[in-house]
Amino acid sequence: MALEWLPRDHEIKDHELWGNEHFGTMDDAPCVVYEKKPIVDPKGNPVEGLYSAWVWLNNPRQYNSYTTEMVKGVIAGMTNAAADRSVVAVVFTGVGDRAWCTGGNTKEYAEYYSGRPTEYALYMDLFNGMVDSILDCKKPVICRANGMRVAGGQEIGGACDLLISSDTAIYGQAGPRHGSAPVGGSSDFLPWALNMEDAMWNCISCEMWSAYKMFRKGYISKVVRVLKDEKGNWVRNPLVITEDYVRDGEIVYGESKSGDELKQAREFAFNTPADFELLDAEVDKMLWTFTNLFPNCLQMSIDSIRAKKKFFWDQGKLYYRHWLAANMSSEAFLGFHAFNTKKITGKDTIDFIKYRQLLNEARLVDDEFMAEVLGKPQEQ
Repeated sequence: MALEWLPRDHEIKDHELWGNEHFGTMDDAPCVVYEKKPIVDPKGNPVEGLYSAWVWLNNPRQYNSYTTEMVKGVIAGMTNAAADRSVVAVVFTGVGDRAWCTGGNTKEYAEYYSGRPTEYALYMDLFNGMVDSILDCKKPVICRANGMRVAGGQEIGGACDLLISSDTAIYGQAGPRHGSAPVGGSSDFLPWALNMEDAMWNCISCEMWSAYKMFRKGYISKVVRVLKDEKGNWVRNPLVITEDYVRDGEIVYGESKSGDELKQAREFAFNTPADFELLDAEVDKMLWTFTNLFPNCLQMSIDSIRAKKKFFWDQGKLYYRHWLAANMSSEAFLGFHAFNTKKITGKDTIDFIKYRQLLNEARLVDDEFMAEVLGKPQEQ
């Protein structure tokens, strides 16, 4: 029996929560840029009415570190993409060829949030909302790593569903060296991707691991070349040894070169602009795969895998907030100020030996204490 007699409202509803108030343009850095690009078929033809939503971290002069307003932009981008029926998937990426994201903006941390724990607690509410917006996005989220994914960058990147990496990207944490801890996601997400000891060492050592090393350890499924030689041939990242070799009885893979070989590789890598043609081709392949799946079945599959990451993230994110806020008056105050004044002192860290010695003397942590462990201005 036909149901024409049932009343129906054919006006398409707008379910987007945000407008454009938290987005900027490529000329407005620092900001987040939100862009819709047509889905393309394997021949490069655009598909009518279907798009990918690109959320760009646009702060290349500061290695795409996110400011408070940029955090709001990411939340708005993920939320709007989730509510846009024409969007197949989200591509989360950064502007430039050096960095995907290096975490929170240390200048803002040092000059505003350090010493203001209540303000930082409010900031952490936004940060937690940013991670939640990625984990709760009702579309697949691809991390297009165009460069280093470090510190808070590795943490929010770890919330994404899939990672396609430039082979010039590096991965690692910086917190224990600069006054924080990787509790913005990495301590929850890395143990799902790496074995427990690798996750532990990556979180605490502050070593930077190459994309090839992360690939070897199962953290990345696709690593793509982005550099060409003078003949136009694609070449691997010359800074990294990409073959297995044995050192002190241990198999080593994906470590940096050394000596003159490293110097030559650096000159080539830093003087050769990245070409993201192959990277974007892999993104398009993944988007095409998503386009040819039942969207609700796809999202159910994604959400059921995300639930494992979300379980531990949800357990800790609230009390992480309180500790991080309190820490802004102690080690974070020192760490972020040391990093922010490195052009003045020549060092980006405190004097850790002196710091431990003063703690061993049970010294009061006052201005005099801080002056002893922070670097001194270099003589002109």
